[in-house]
Amino acid sequence: MSTRDDHEEGPLDEALRQAATLGDEGRWDEARDLLLDRLEEHPEDPALLCWLGVASRELGSDGEAYEFFRRTLAVEPQDPFLLATAGNGVAVYDDPDAESALRLAAVTAPDLPFARVSYGAYLAREGLFEGAVRELEAARDLAGDEPSIRGELAIAYLLSGRSEDGIGELEEALSLDSQDAWLRGLYGMALLEAGRSEEAAEALHRSAVERPADLEAQLLSALASAGEGWEEEAWNALARAELGAEEMDAALLQEVEEVIGAGPEEAREFLASQLAPTVLRERLLQRP
Repeated sequence: MSTRDDHEEGPLDEALRQAATLGDEGRWDEARDLLLDRLEEHPEDPALLCWLGVASRELGSDGEAYEFFRRTLAVEPQDPFLLATAGNGVAVYDDPDAESALRLAAVTAPDLPFARVSYGAYLAREGLFEGAVRELEAARDLAGDEPSIRGELAIAYLLSGRSEDGIGELEEALSLDSQDAWLRGLYGMALLEAGRSEEAAEALHRSAVERPADLEAQLLSALASAGEGWEEEAWNALARAELGAEEMDAALLQEVEEVIGAGPEEAREFLASQLAPTVLRERLLQRP
């Protein structure tokens, strides 16, 4: 991330660089403390406020992060990195200021992939697919080797009903980052929707194994495996789901268990008509 809107160097710039280094090392608590020490002296510096938002978000303090991102936008930064980062930060809360910040970042920095993908991802989740695809395809043209960009373009395609294009982009994203189990889960559900059930089951199984604490991933994998007649994989996934389930999940777990016990056809039907469409839609709409 860029540090300042201007080019003056000083103690604050050094603190921002140190915070960035600490963040790269995963030491976000130290980064936030370092930045907070500078806040009283620089209460309206957009880079400082934005970095505090990032650090707070990484530490799970979502409400605090939102306030810092709001304060960043309130001082009207010109740096497109700051605009895009803070815009993304407030978009999670459906803040109306997100659109103008992300649009300004994309307009003022059309050759900056981060700005274009941030605005495109926002538009996709707002249902403005023509603009979303335009921004995301532009980001892909600028940085086609970035898996996150290919993934966001895939999401826009899938949300707009372009299933095959979405599957193709997910394949590209996974070829660039084969460890992204979240995207692999989306890929499995997209394959299922396209009628490619065996490939879907393979993708959902791998995603579930790599995300053992993800209850929905386990249930999707259990049903997909059962639908293919892979009984051992199905019951193993259900067992993982039960380990991490909460009391509120008991009814769904019991229903899935009964469906699996009823046979492959019932498992395929329940997965395709009940669980997968709902989970896929919810996950496509989640903010990055």
